[in-house]
Amino acid sequence: MAFCETSTGAKIYYDDIGEGYPVIAIHGWLGTAQTHLPRVMDWLRLRGYRVLGPTRRGYGESLPRPREYPVDFYQKDARDMLAFMDELDIQQAHLVGFSDGGEVALCMAGMQPQRFSAVAAWGAVGSFDPALRPRIQSNYPANWMDDETRVINHLKDQASADRLVLGWINAVKHMIDAGGDISLSIAHRITAPLLLMEGSYDTLNPERLAQKFAARAQNGRVEMFHCGHAIHDEMWDTFARTLGSFLEQADEIRVR
Repeated sequence: MAFCETSTGAKIYYDDIGEGYPVIAIHGWLGTAQTHLPRVMDWLRLRGYRVLGPTRRGYGESLPRPREYPVDFYQKDARDMLAFMDELDIQQAHLVGFSDGGEVALCMAGMQPQRFSAVAAWGAVGSFDPALRPRIQSNYPANWMDDETRVINHLKDQASADRLVLGWINAVKHMIDAGGDISLSIAHRITAPLLLMEGSYDTLNPERLAQKFAARAQNGRVEMFHCGHAIHDEMWDTFARTLGSFLEQADEIRVR
């Protein structure tokens, strides 16, 4: 566990475990690498990878704080993560991401496609459409947030949790009003094998948007799971089998 200061002005707290070809693992909204992806990262380590789990700016111990949500926050986070790779001199890696971290991963892969030999995201689809507006708004007020999430995000009371969540909601609604694009417009630039994994009961990431994104990527596909948003928690065995097979195939291509 260490800190990395990036050229984008972020101070990124990160986990670095294992040895081998690097995998960058990006956590979701309001989490950290350790709270959202510990099992995934340890599983990757045991498969012979060097696993780097950066915590995105403003979450956990990463800075600056408080977390803010400009209308381009996904792209801003992606630039942070690419700069993080620069600081650690990681020229190429596999890339995996969950939820908002999956959206960041798709942005990264579209921005600098040559740096990634495989890209896998779950609970992320690269765009929003107007039909999702009520679901997004339903996150406010933040009375669904548990104590652990408040603590790791340094939220002292309900009002501070509400402000943080409302910032995310307003940014996403602005994206919808502007056409809904997160990374769909650059999906065609992704050259690495791309796997999108979605839960059939995930109300924020519908299959139709995942299929639209995968169709625009150069080598994309979608796998559906009969569960909700957190596939890696709800269907671990199937998730691990699917992701493991995907990475094995990408490794075969990489070492040719």
